[in-house]
Amino acid sequence: MPMVVRSVASLLLGVAFLMLGNGALSTLIGLRLAATDSGTTAVGMITAAYYAGLTLGSLFAHRIITRVGHIRSFSAFASVVSVAALSHALFVDASLWAVLRLTQGFCMAGLYMCIESWLNGTATNESRGQLLSAYMVTLYGASGVGQQLLRLDDETGIRLFMVVSILLTLALVPVALTRTTPPQLPDVSSFGIRRLYQSSPLGVAGVFISGAITGSIYGLAPVFGAASDFGVSGTALFMSVLILGGMALQWPLGRLSDRFDRRSVIIGLTAALSVISVCMIAAAGMNQQLALMLVAPVFGGLSFTIYPICAAHTNDYVRREDMVSASGGLILSNSVGAIIGPPVASALMTVTGPTGLFAFIGGGALCATVYGLWRSRVRPPLPAEEQAAFRPLPQTTPTVSPLDPMSALKSSPEH
Repeated sequence: MPMVVRSVASLLLGVAFLMLGNGALSTLIGLRLAATDSGTTAVGMITAAYYAGLTLGSLFAHRIITRVGHIRSFSAFASVVSVAALSHALFVDASLWAVLRLTQGFCMAGLYMCIESWLNGTATNESRGQLLSAYMVTLYGASGVGQQLLRLDDETGIRLFMVVSILLTLALVPVALTRTTPPQLPDVSSFGIRRLYQSSPLGVAGVFISGAITGSIYGLAPVFGAASDFGVSGTALFMSVLILGGMALQWPLGRLSDRFDRRSVIIGLTAALSVISVCMIAAAGMNQQLALMLVAPVFGGLSFTIYPICAAHTNDYVRREDMVSASGGLILSNSVGAIIGPPVASALMTVTGPTGLFAFIGGGALCATVYGLWRSRVRPPLPAEEQAAFRPLPQTTPTVSPLDPMSALKSSPEH
């Protein structure tokens, strides 16, 4: 393990506990509600509530951190997230669960801010890339592995909520005991959506569609699994391969976007996602679970790669000193998509059946493809040698953007 990663191992361990618990909880909620009369529509609204909370937290949680400090804020946020997770076990009620998920979303944003600002404070210009990579692997890896906790479910439905709550509480321990000095929060002021859209229309539209797609996957893919008779174990495996596929394809596709016009890569990526979505619908229609499992990593990989490549495309058109503030606008656009997408996808699933999820995702990807083709006609491409190097960024809060090594460069020609 590199020395710089070892220095923040306690923080990354806290992230791992958080994502193990939160990843399993999102899927568990979908499975629980899929078995009730509330059904798919309730899952869509509850997923939207979580992302609404995440958006509000990205905008306002830093005030709490600034006022009481990182460790106290982290402890408070983690405690509330843990209590809210356990509260789901009291009784199944869609309205209550929406409030709980809204609260969790706000607190998760605060937790991300605490950890990401800590990582930023530890990073040097030489170590940013290593820390960002370690953070990304921890986020996606723990979330993917956390899906397997669903195998611990029992007939009462209480045990797994208890396990999730335990994991979320355990996230407190390594962070509370860390000897790393908490830093000041970086400036998270937003670049402004209108100004950002003027700089990179395709980038902003792409991250919006990415939010709608990934939000729908996290919230509604478990509902699809339940409706397709995957069972708990099968649904857990399906979610794991989706998420881990999303982690695996980011680097190769990102590197491809460094060598060619990034718009062409975005167009090809979204077009391929449209085709893969049709394949998922066809495999589901023929009840081919093995085919679905084999295609799922590619489907997840394409879905989760739209955001970082669109973010990189946007960064190609903003000044280096504006990259951190521009990330605020990108996160906001992505979050709005994640709020809108799940309710729309759930409505489509109610009308057309569980494969409506893939119809929604394929349709969204197709819209991005058409828009990208139009943008290619009205704006000349940026030469590949003038593009900034790709770095995968998580869709968490703007506080993570200073970890991008490119954000440390203060001088560069303005495109």
